[in-house]
Amino acid sequence: MISVQEAKRLAKKNLSEKRYEHTSNVKKLAVELARRNGVDEDKAALAAYLHDIAKELPKDRLLQILRENDIMSDNALQRAPAVWHGIVAAILAKTEYGIEDEEILSAIRCHTTGKLNMSKLDKIIYMADMASYERNYPEAASLRAHVLENLDRGTIEGLGMSIAWLKAGGKNVDEYSLAAYAQQRQQYYGGAGVSF
Repeated sequence: MISVQEAKRLAKKNLSEKRYEHTSNVKKLAVELARRNGVDEDKAALAAYLHDIAKELPKDRLLQILRENDIMSDNALQRAPAVWHGIVAAILAKTEYGIEDEEILSAIRCHTTGKLNMSKLDKIIYMADMASYERNYPEAASLRAHVLENLDRGTIEGLGMSIAWLKAGGKNVDEYSLAAYAQQRQQYYGGAGVSF
């Protein structure tokens, strides 16, 4: 498995300056969240540095990687292209960068949508991506503060905001996001859960 420093070099080499700045900010918040929530900081850093490693690949290259790795792609071709880069990043992390740790691969894979049964690391990378330090949408600072205070509650808030934004924009919401949101709310607040 590659080291955190090697993952950092890969991100710097393969990403534009703006995307690398985002990735560095995701890493910073992910490590802080890991420290506060008893999660291995190196795992958080590795997942953060690799989460967007496929973000700037051309769509035809993403498609090629998904087709060549059908078993690992988790029916990605049936989902919106906006989520492909996370799935491809997890595939590359495993096949090219030697990451065998399923917890790291899962966090990379679901960083745009969430999923059922999210681990702490899944939540950390999802929220570090959504609330990273360069984010300047109106709710960014409060979302960051909320997730630093309480990872579970912050993740519910983040998933809910993401779903609401997509719906308001007339975009399809990934079924993984809907399922994650309903499950997280049910586990945290109890009751029968909610649906959008």
